[in-house]
Amino acid sequence: MSDKTGTAGTAGTAGTAGTAGTAGAKGPTGGTRPDPRPEPIRFFGTTWVDHDAGYTARRVGVAAGSLTATVASCLILRFAYEGLRVAEVEGVVTLLVLVMFAVCTALAFGHTWGAFTTRPDPARQVSLRGLLAIGFVGSLAAYFLRSLKEAPGESLHRQEYEASRTQQDRRATRRTGNPAKRRRP
Repeated sequence: MSDKTGTAGTAGTAGTAGTAGTAGAKGPTGGTRPDPRPEPIRFFGTTWVDHDAGYTARRVGVAAGSLTATVASCLILRFAYEGLRVAEVEGVVTLLVLVMFAVCTALAFGHTWGAFTTRPDPARQVSLRGLLAIGFVGSLAAYFLRSLKEAPGESLHRQEYEASRTQQDRRATRRTGNPAKRRRP
């Protein structure tokens, strides 16, 4: 969750400010601290906060686009398989290639699906980069299936945003009033 001030959308996305206001609690220096801002999601901006500004149309577009990319990717893999058959490669090599793509696709699907609910470890993400590249069909399929339920990553962002808002509210209520004016028993 970011506490940055400024526009809630990013370049290239049409985001709205959502429910994040500009008034906040008084900071330690006496200035006003802005409320936490929701993180924009790719293709959705911050429309996921209130499901406004074409959120449904964006979900339909993302689902259609990811399904199209998944089908196109499967066709590309089919051409690769046909290339192996035309080259008359031995059956063992063909079997190894098929197993490699199947395993990498399954692992990429699982990793991508899990990344929608928990933040992946950056070190592990770097080490899996090659596997995710080979299993790109699994990542696209996970993106498509998740977009049928919600914006991919929305539940993770919503959970972090709500936690940040709750933390901001707790900070704001603790610091209300002038402590010098409080009565001492």
